[in-house]
Amino acid sequence: MKIRVVVQGALGRMGKEIVSALCQEPETEIVGATELSVTTDSLVLPDSSGSVPFSTDLTPILTDTQPDVLVDFSTAVAAMSAARIATDKGINLVIGATGFSPDDIDEIERLAQSGGVGAVVAPNFALGAVLMMHLAKMAAPYLDYAEIIELHHDKKADAPSGTSLLTAREMAEARGKPFSQPPAPDEAESRGKTVDGVAIHSVRLPGLMAHQEVIFGAAGQTLRIRHDQISREAFMPGIILAVKEVMKRKGLTRGLPALLDLEETS
Repeated sequence: MKIRVVVQGALGRMGKEIVSALCQEPETEIVGATELSVTTDSLVLPDSSGSVPFSTDLTPILTDTQPDVLVDFSTAVAAMSAARIATDKGINLVIGATGFSPDDIDEIERLAQSGGVGAVVAPNFALGAVLMMHLAKMAAPYLDYAEIIELHHDKKADAPSGTSLLTAREMAEARGKPFSQPPAPDEAESRGKTVDGVAIHSVRLPGLMAHQEVIFGAAGQTLRIRHDQISREAFMPGIILAVKEVMKRKGLTRGLPALLDLEETS
C-alpha cells in the first residue's frame, strides 16, 4: 500500500520539486496540497496522473484526504500551525522549514508524543550535507580551531543557516567543549556569528544555491570539508527517505543522521 502524502506549500520552489518527487516514487502517493494563495480547488500533478484537492486551508484537506504524512517546507510559523493540526488528526510529519526556536522543537516533540505519531524535523535533507556534518563532527575532537562559511541564494530568509548553526553546535558537542578562537583586534567588525567558539560567515548572492565549508585550523595545517548543492533535486532522496521512515517511528527524530544510522536516534 502506498504512503499517502499531503504537501504544504506545493507551489513554492521546494514544494514543486517535492510534488514531482512524490509522483515519481512508486511507494508514495500525493493525495492533497495547500498553498498560501490558490485560484483553483485542484492541483494538477506533474506526471499527468490526475489532480488532487488544493486549498489555502489545511484542515479540510487533511480531513478529506486522510493522509499518512504531511510534508511541510514552508516557514517556521506555518509549520508550527500545521504540526498542531496534523498531530491532532494522527498524521505523521516531515518538516524541512528552518528558523524554529528550541521551544518550537520541544512543542513538536510533545505534539508527536501526544498524537502517537512520528515527526522528522531536519534543517537539511541533502544527503551530502548530512555526511559533511558527520565528517566535521568526526574531525572536531582533534583540531582546536574552526570556522564555517555558508553560502546561499539571495532569497534565503535566515542567516546564519540552520545547517551551519547545527553543524557548529554538534562539532562542539563532539569535542566536549567550545572551540578556541584566535585573538581579534578591538576594531574587528566582521568575524561572523560565534557559536561555541566557531565563527559562522553567511553569504547571500544570486547564482548560489546552498553551500557550506567547514575549515579547521591547527599549527601548520588546515582541513576543509565542503558540500555544494547545485539544485533542489539534492533534497529529494532525503525527503523520500524521511517520508518512508517516519511511518515506522513515534515521537521526534531530529535530523537525518538517525535515519542513515550515523548516530543514535535523539
